[in-house]
Amino acid sequence: MPHVPGLRSCYAKVGRLVYFGRMLDKIRLHAAGKLPAEYQANLGDVLDRGFDGRCIRFLGIGYADLRERTLAGGTDEEILAWVHARGTPRNDEECLMWNHFLLKLGWRDERSHVLPERIRASGLEGKMIETIADHIEYDEGRDPVATRPWDSL
Repeated sequence: MPHVPGLRSCYAKVGRLVYFGRMLDKIRLHAAGKLPAEYQANLGDVLDRGFDGRCIRFLGIGYADLRERTLAGGTDEEILAWVHARGTPRNDEECLMWNHFLLKLGWRDERSHVLPERIRASGLEGKMIETIADHIEYDEGRDPVATRPWDSL
């Protein structure tokens, strides 16, 4: 997939959560007509096993509600506070488990069969890709092995 200006890494955190900021970026970019078609099929809770859908279910909030709130404006932290006030309350340990769960998808789990297909399709054979998040990073031009973003979780 192409590098998309304004779309941050899966590893980037907002508050205690990885990925949440990326989901907000996708909402904003899509609304502005700047999200490439390849990304649009994964928006929201359309895919049960997609990162957006998993994040929405973890937070206990509807995607349409999050989209509306995001497009109304505010900082990522304000939107996250809004989500926490309306969704499923999560403690620090649950957030830590979420972060590690999401970032390890594709490694010895139900998504493992998808990863080799994605690596081949994107021409990234030979890269040190162990998870779906690693693949996304390489596919968008970042090198997670060199930057080791997992060290800051």
